Amino acid sequence: MSRFDLFPSLSHSIVFPSLFIVTSVVFLFFVSSSPPPSKNLPRVYPIVGSYSSYFANIKWWLDWTADLVRNTPSATYVFHRPLCNRQVFTGNPASEKGEVFKMTLQDILGEEIFNIDGESWKFQRQVASHKFNTRSLQKFVETIVDAELNDRLMPLLAFAAKSGSVIDMQDILQRFAFDNICKIVFGYDAEYLSPSLPQPRAKFAEAFEDAVRISSGRFREFSSVIWRIKRFFNVGSEKCLRIVTSEIPADDLLLQFLSSGHSDEDFIIDIVISFILAVQDTMSAALTWYFWLLHKNPEVEAKVPGEIIEKSNAHAAEYDDVKEMVYRHASLRESMRFYPPVPIDVKEAVRDDVLEDGTVLKKGMRVTYHLYAMGRLEQLWGKDWPEFRPERWLRGAEDGSEKWEFINRDPFAYPVFQAGPRVCLGKEMVSPQMKRMVARVLQQFRVVPVPEEGKEPVFISYLSSKMKGGFPVRIEVRK
Repeated sequence: MSRFDLFPSLSHSIVFPSLFIVTSVVFLFFVSSSPPPSKNLPRVYPIVGSYSSYFANIKWWLDWTADLVRNTPSATYVFHRPLCNRQVFTGNPASEKGEVFKMTLQDILGEEIFNIDGESWKFQRQVASHKFNTRSLQKFVETIVDAELNDRLMPLLAFAAKSGSVIDMQDILQRFAFDNICKIVFGYDAEYLSPSLPQPRAKFAEAFEDAVRISSGRFREFSSVIWRIKRFFNVGSEKCLRIVTSEIPADDLLLQFLSSGHSDEDFIIDIVISFILAVQDTMSAALTWYFWLLHKNPEVEAKVPGEIIEKSNAHAAEYDDVKEMVYRHASLRESMRFYPPVPIDVKEAVRDDVLEDGTVLKKGMRVTYHLYAMGRLEQLWGKDWPEFRPERWLRGAEDGSEKWEFINRDPFAYPVFQAGPRVCLGKEMVSPQMKRMVARVLQQFRVVPVPEEGKEPVFISYLSSKMKGGFPVRIEVRK
C-alpha cells in the first residue's frame, strides 16, 4: 500500500462534504430531477448534477463508468458534473490532449511527449521514434531481454519453485520491466531484479509509484478546483506529491544521465519518468493480468505452453520462432482486451464539435475514451465477450485448420496501443518483450495464484492498471 492516502484532505473532510450534503438534501427533496434514460443510469439533479451517484460509486469508479458506457445504446454517456459541467465517456470507435490533461499531470510528466501537443509533440515524437526501429528492436530482444531472463528472472523463479515461496508476481514483473527499459533506452542497469528473492524497492521506484498514484487521483477529484487549492496551500495529497517529486532526482539513475553531458535536469527527469511509465507500468500490468487469466482458463493455459514447446528447443526461441507463436500472441491480445494496461484516456475538445453518434461537444469539455468498457461491449465483440477466447483473433482456429493466421483488429475498436497519429511508439518494443518473456516462463514453469480464499483480484486504475495488493503466486516446475 502507498505511504500516502490520495483522498483525505481538509477540503474533503470539512468544507466540501458539508457544502454538498446541504445542497444535495435541498435538491433531492425539493427539486424534481431529470429522469434517467435507463434504470441503470444515474439521475441528474440541478446544480449538483449526478454528484450523489458519483460519490456512491467512487470506490469502484472504473467499473461503474464502464457500465454507464455499456448501458448506453450509442456507447457514449454524458456525465453531468456540478455547476452544469459535463464530461463525455465513450467506447464508440467512431468518436488532442488539452489543458485539463496537461495541467493535471504536469507535476509528474512535465513537458515530455506524453503530456504535450502541437509542434513540441511532433518534434519529440520524431526524436523518440529513432529508438524503435526494427534493427534496434531485434538487438533489444536478442541481448537485453535474454540477459535479464537468463541471469535474473529465470533463476529467481527456479529459486521460488524450489523453496515453495509465495512471491508477488506483480512486483517481480515491474522490476523486470524497469531493468529492461533502463538498459535499452538509457544504457543503464538499475539492477532492481535480483536472482534471489527481491530486496525492498529502491527509493526511486517507491517515489515514482507514489507520484503516479497521487497524480492520477487528481482525475477523480470532485472538481479540479479541489486539488488546485490543496496544491496552493500545500496540504493533503498535494503536499505528499511535492515531497515525492522532490525525492525523484536524487536517484542514481538520474545522476547517471546528468553526468553523461545533459545539463537540463528537468528535461532529463521528464524523459526518464515518461519512458518508465510507458514501458514498466504498462508491460507489468498486462502480464500480471495475463497470468491470472491463464490460471482462470485451464484450456488456454494448456494450449499456450503447448505451442511454445512445439516451436522452441530447449533454449530460448529464436526471434523468428517467437513471431510464429500466433496462439500465444492472440492470448496476450485477448488478455489486454479484458484488462488494458491503460484503461482510460482523457482528451479535451479543442473546439466545438459533434461526435458521430450526435453527442455535442463544447470547447474545453473532457472526453474520456474508455478502453476498459470497450473490451466489454457486445457490439464490438459479440455476445460471447465475457469469454476469454484467443481464438477470436485467429483465422482457422474455429474450423479446425492446422495453420492459424492472426487477424488484427481495427485499432480504433481496440485502442490498447492508441490509434492514428498518437499510436504507441513503444508497441514494437514492448510486444516482443512480453512475448519472449511469456515463452521462456511458460516453457519451464506454471504460475499459480494464491489469492485470499473466496476472493478474486481487484482491478484498480491509476495512470495504468494494477492488481490491488499485489499478485501473490507460487511457482511450479512444468512437468
